[in-house]
Amino acid sequence: MQAWVVEKNEQRQIDDLQFIQIATPAPGADELLVKVHSVGLNPVDYKVIEGGVATWHYPHVVGLDVAGEVVAIGTDVSQFTVGERVFYHGDLTRQGGFAEFATPKADVVAKMPADLTYAQAAALLCGAMTAYQAIFRKASLTNRHTALIHAGAGGVGGIAIQLAKLAGLKVLTTVSKRKQAFVTNLHPDFMIDYRTQNVTQVVQQLTAGLGVDLIVNTIGAKAATADLDRLAYNGALVTIDGQPDLRASDYARRGIGVFSVNLGGAHQSKNPQQRQDLAKMATELGNLVVAHKLNPLVERQISFQEIPQGLQAIKAHEVIGKIVANWD
Repeated sequence: MQAWVVEKNEQRQIDDLQFIQIATPAPGADELLVKVHSVGLNPVDYKVIEGGVATWHYPHVVGLDVAGEVVAIGTDVSQFTVGERVFYHGDLTRQGGFAEFATPKADVVAKMPADLTYAQAAALLCGAMTAYQAIFRKASLTNRHTALIHAGAGGVGGIAIQLAKLAGLKVLTTVSKRKQAFVTNLHPDFMIDYRTQNVTQVVQQLTAGLGVDLIVNTIGAKAATADLDRLAYNGALVTIDGQPDLRASDYARRGIGVFSVNLGGAHQSKNPQQRQDLAKMATELGNLVVAHKLNPLVERQISFQEIPQGLQAIKAHEVIGKIVANWD
């Protein structure tokens, strides 16, 4: 089969990726063999290429988000049949999905709803599941009324805006002026241009000095630290990339909770309920799309041969929404 691979441990750049012929894998006892139709591209894809993973064996197939068709089943797998359409967020420590075939562990794989396309399914994994986990798995939504979603034009932020609105929250989001036209279609209640406006001051003005009940932060530790002053009493901060500095904060007196999302960590958790929840979250997101309640934000579709260019565009912050690469 053909696959995008890192051939050697020393190769640490997107441009080092090679599109080569390698052996088609056979599924292990607890695995599926999936014929890949579409894959989603994410920042984590180029970050692990640049950083490497100690458990990789070379050549290593990259890529985490896959939508495809079951073509073979491991001997211990009973919940799938050949021909079923499936999608999943993969384990970055194992061989990936930027290939003609992939062999995920069956317990993390979700069955695709009938009306979901492969491209939509591939777009609903790493970023969308991170947003789903932040909104519906981390902080309780009871007695929460307002949310601040950072980077509303991003793969996580754009889904988080929609999910927060579905949960009945008033949504504020940070987004640069040039991306506001895109984010307007997601119907946030207010957009803050973080380049020209003081985010904390605007949040306080819009909430009558109370702060927001929930913040989803995808942009790093510095912003997460500043978010502590943007939270209401009993507020919750959910971080995806970088933790806040709590040393100068009175977060305990204010009842603030700080939560972190590490979506892919479920693969190494050895916790079957958390592993299976990856498939459950994917299923729930897929059902929202086919019910026309969620836009998966597929803004660009490319061929498999163009995957390195897609990753370069993500790294250069040129992408709004999701890039999906298709075999078909």
